[in-house]
Amino acid sequence: MTQHEVQNIEVGAGDDGQRLDRWLKKNVPDMPYGLIQKLVRKGAIRVNDKKSKTDSRLAQGQIVRIPVYEKADMSNLPKKPSYKITEDDRAFMEDIILFDDGDIIAINKPAGLATQGGGEERRHIDGLLPVLENKNGLIPKLVHRLDKETSGVLLLARTPESVRALGELFKRRDVRKTYYAVTIGVPQQREGTIKAPIGKVKGPHKDKMTIDEEDGKYAETDYIVMDKAGRDYALVAFWPRTGRTHQIRVHCDLVLECPIVGDRRYHGDKLVRERHMHDGQNDDRADISALSIAPRLHLHAACLSFRHPQTGKDIDIRAYLPDTLKQNWNEMGFQVDLRLNPFDTEEPKR
Repeated sequence: MTQHEVQNIEVGAGDDGQRLDRWLKKNVPDMPYGLIQKLVRKGAIRVNDKKSKTDSRLAQGQIVRIPVYEKADMSNLPKKPSYKITEDDRAFMEDIILFDDGDIIAINKPAGLATQGGGEERRHIDGLLPVLENKNGLIPKLVHRLDKETSGVLLLARTPESVRALGELFKRRDVRKTYYAVTIGVPQQREGTIKAPIGKVKGPHKDKMTIDEEDGKYAETDYIVMDKAGRDYALVAFWPRTGRTHQIRVHCDLVLECPIVGDRRYHGDKLVRERHMHDGQNDDRADISALSIAPRLHLHAACLSFRHPQTGKDIDIRAYLPDTLKQNWNEMGFQVDLRLNPFDTEEPKR
């Protein structure tokens, strides 16, 4: 390895609103990501001569100070082939738009498509955003993210001001997020609030989260059981008040003890339980064990509500169910009417 000299790099207009860690990965590609985290944590990497966090949002004109560090040898690393956007990609992105006022955009992300790149992911939403470039050359940026396995509303914004403003709304919990899921088993209480801190699993399973009372971050999820199919399955609405990684999935599995159907990471990969439905009531719906359940995570980000940071108008965006979920849930006897929202009577916590 060779040593790199101190650098002071100005944040350009195209990087306004970007997270510090992602900006560093793009602008200092020979700095290992583990070293990025270490130097940011120690305060050696500074923004306008101040300590920052890896998820801090940068603004145009800020100066990022990069200290002396050992450059990684990139010569022997295989180059990842770049992904070329196709005409089918353009049609796809235009087809999934739910809302676009020229600045704020909402799309209905399908399950199986990652929000951002990483690992072996070549095709992802972030890489397809140039399709939505406007006549002024503004390409939207992600405001938040969804798990690759989750479908539903994903919010974008074209101007740096809106990216920052919407980011603040999420940070202050001024956005109402409503998800629907089908769980294996029925929660004991019809509704409630889960408060259980979430952290990364220690050890080799770095892509998995768990309940961590010591080092985990505060996580809060409201839920309402909308319907049930005997004792085997339930349709549950969720409002994650916080935005931790895999929050609903972890809370379902480890707190409610009702993992989400199709969740390979959190014990929901056994799609059909091998037991009959006997809950003391007559249930004339289809025998669930005979259904062919779609092999995907049965979690959908259905609704997103917030106050427009520029106009002050209330925005309410609802994402139609994918055909796979709609068919399965109808066969289970579950009906999801997106015109109604079980949390409509509540206001975001401030």
